Amino acid sequence: MNISSKLVNKFPQLKKELRMAKIDKKPKEYIKESFKKTIIFSIGFTVLVFFISESINLPLILLPIIFIIFMFIFFNFNITSLKGRINKRKKEIDRDVLFAGKYLLVKLNSGQPLVNALIDASKSYGVASTYFKEIVREIELGKSIEEALDNATEYNPSQKFKKILFQINNALKIGIDVTKFLEATLNEIADEQLIEINRYGKKLGSVTLFYMLLGVVVPSLGLTITVVIVSMANLNVDMVMFMVFLFFLAILQLIFLVIYKSIRPNINI
Repeated sequence: MNISSKLVNKFPQLKKELRMAKIDKKPKEYIKESFKKTIIFSIGFTVLVFFISESINLPLILLPIIFIIFMFIFFNFNITSLKGRINKRKKEIDRDVLFAGKYLLVKLNSGQPLVNALIDASKSYGVASTYFKEIVREIELGKSIEEALDNATEYNPSQKFKKILFQINNALKIGIDVTKFLEATLNEIADEQLIEINRYGKKLGSVTLFYMLLGVVVPSLGLTITVVIVSMANLNVDMVMFMVFLFFLAILQLIFLVIYKSIRPNINI
């Protein structure tokens, strides 16, 4: 058994995660490619450390240990980046899931069969249409609607979209009207999104207060007081100090921009 096979055994969920991330590769192939990239980056950074080792008085005997540390860091980064891709797809689907569900509900209420409604939904706008296309493709390949919906539910990164598919499939298995289950699920998702918007409003007020205090008031007063103290003390202040001040101020503004973006609800209004 080679290294790739051993590493695959340590990540039993890798096959499912690759399918959820829409990466058309087998776990062994993905591990092999990640391992190659890890070796290349680790060698490159270790060589860089070797060239600067004299200036920092680093013993050369530590280079193998540094290489192993880089191997561990870059390999884990490649694995965790897969989860980041899944999370990105989840957010994209969550943003359009309510519209996709309502589009499907309208088609069903108009009297279309479920298969035809799924085909029309697969041609609609949004990321969710891609998953409807996969369901339709599996049905065209000979699978039953229940099997196709089961697979779509299992390998979908969005919990909200899973909820819609599960309710549709559950209604089919029980043999009752799909539209009632679907409408109830969509109303539940809409209520959840409304709660998210309300929470966002409360968080936005708190973050804005901190921004006005730390991003506007403190820098303005701090710079004014500094200028007064420097002029009274007759100290020499060059342009470098002001550039450093502007640099940290820009970093602070970027931090608040990231915070504002992170707390924004993932809803397409």
